[in-house]
Amino acid sequence: VQLQAFGGGLVQAGGSLRLSCAGSGRTFSDYSMGWFRQAPGKERLFVAAISRGGKVRDYADSVKGRFTIYRDNAKSTVYLQMNSLKPEDTAIYYCAARGTVTGVTYTRGDDYGYWGQGTLVTVSS
Repeated sequence: VQLQAFGGGLVQAGGSLRLSCAGSGRTFSDYSMGWFRQAPGKERLFVAAISRGGKVRDYADSVKGRFTIYRDNAKSTVYLQMNSLKPEDTAIYYCAARGTVTGVTYTRGDDYGYWGQGTLVTVSS
């Protein structure tokens, strides 16, 4: 599956952004999806994940209550709604996919076989 992430940009602290990740080439609902982020000079970190059917969601503690992951399999797209953004949310955000027959989520980057190109989110203070 090919993934393309978009929706990043510059936003003030306290603001909101919605990231989108569009999949193509395969049946999107066959994939568990995740969002990761990487700040300059830091390692890539898990942000959120959603099962293939959308019923199971998982979040990093740092974004719980502020970010929401959801998907529309008919549109082959997964979203990350980000509210109450903080300067420490500044990073390149990547979407990832893992083919699975089960309705589980994955929180480790090594669990994913397909990655989008990333979209930059900058939160100013």
